[in-house]
Amino acid sequence: MTRGSRDQDRVAGAQHLPLFTQPVSAGFPSPAQDYLESRLDLNRLCIRQPAATFFVRVEGESMLEAGIHDGDMLVVDRSLDACHGDIVVACVDGEFTVKELALRPRVRLLPRNPAFAALEFADGQSLDLVGVVTCCLRFFRKPG
Repeated sequence: MTRGSRDQDRVAGAQHLPLFTQPVSAGFPSPAQDYLESRLDLNRLCIRQPAATFFVRVEGESMLEAGIHDGDMLVVDRSLDACHGDIVVACVDGEFTVKELALRPRVRLLPRNPAFAALEFADGQSLDLVGVVTCCLRFFRKPG
């Protein structure tokens, strides 16, 4: 076991849950597999750098076409360098937002819903890229 995986288990409280490696059909039903093929730790799947990772709940509808909906939980990694096309959490003039990062032809934050306008930056505006969104969790039934 590497130091990183030990840290991840300790920090994130690893729980190894059943994983059926046979995919589930979203079209026509396929014959069910009656056996468990492996185990999955959701922390290990969703979190690469525990010390640099945080969760944030989404409020609003500006990212619907990216599959990010109001109430979803995002996994955000502060250790990653944001690249063109990444979904990021940013702080613009003291307000937090989640948008797609565009670096070309100029820096902009793009919503993924045509009802919203892109965020363009003028002199004097502050933009701080907080982290890169690596995972989105959606609850179909509210926990609790």
